[in-house]
Amino acid sequence: MIYIDNRDILDQTLNFAIEEYALTHLDINETYLMFYRMTPTVIVGRNQNTVEEINLDYIHDHHVAVTRRLSGGGAVYNDPGDLSFSFITKDDGDSFNNYRKFTEPVIRALHHLGVDAKLEGRNDLTLGGRKISGNAQFVTKGRIYSHGTLLFDVNLDNVAKALNPDKEKFESKGIKSVRSRVTNIREHLAVDMDIRQFRDTLLHYIFEGADDIPEYTITDEDWFHIVNIARERYRNWNWVYGKSPAFNVRKVQRFPGGRVDMRLNVKKGIIDQVSIFGDFFGAGDVRDVEKMLTGTRYDKDDVAGQLKTFDVHHYFGAIGYDDLLSMMF
Repeated sequence: MIYIDNRDILDQTLNFAIEEYALTHLDINETYLMFYRMTPTVIVGRNQNTVEEINLDYIHDHHVAVTRRLSGGGAVYNDPGDLSFSFITKDDGDSFNNYRKFTEPVIRALHHLGVDAKLEGRNDLTLGGRKISGNAQFVTKGRIYSHGTLLFDVNLDNVAKALNPDKEKFESKGIKSVRSRVTNIREHLAVDMDIRQFRDTLLHYIFEGADDIPEYTITDEDWFHIVNIARERYRNWNWVYGKSPAFNVRKVQRFPGGRVDMRLNVKKGIIDQVSIFGDFFGAGDVRDVEKMLTGTRYDKDDVAGQLKTFDVHHYFGAIGYDDLLSMMF
């Protein structure tokens, strides 16, 4: 096994790109291990509806990054207090959904630290019945990676805030996340340490105390391809939002200027159909607004830009621009 040191890069789009590059370009007969942390980031599973999983207002107001991974499973919130791990190896035909195979080295290392972690259910590591790690896998062309989170010292209050969408607002067939009781590993350690010490200790035990841990050095040529992968996939709006299944949005709200009932159908992240009803008083025909919003990306900044192109009060009377924007997101 060879360790890939990402130099503690906190940009998760680059970390996912390194992981994908290792999966598809490095020695197929070799096994690689990497750890990564990140700035506050929400990661949705491959088959999820992004906007259905996140609190759009919180994400926007607190500048939380959002990306989508190649593997399945549910949405997670991570910050620099999370240490994620990834094993990248040859697919022997008996590895996919075999989470015990890939989490066992991590569990053994945690036991050395006095943390009685267990693999429970299909893909979670727990401690005293509370979740400390979720795991997922991706297979392609004879290779597999199995990656998981380790909640070391994450701001757990922000987990609930970032992953708390308005469940009555969205309706889709995307895979829904299951919320679990969680806890941080740090508060259960026999001896306290910071997250970098934690990472180094895990490495020591996973590599069974080896003095010299084999390491793959990322070359300039590697970085060229890695940055391209990050840009073309993990930073790409079409991958993060447009990949979502079709969904409907309905929001009804009463303002001092009247009631507005707005219904949207969104396909591949684009507003495909808009219907607006209500008892507000406006001089204009709201069908003009419906036509103007159709074809716009269901993105707060894009919709805001469209709303600013016309006189909202002409169509909605006393109801203003900020009112409509807050309804839609």
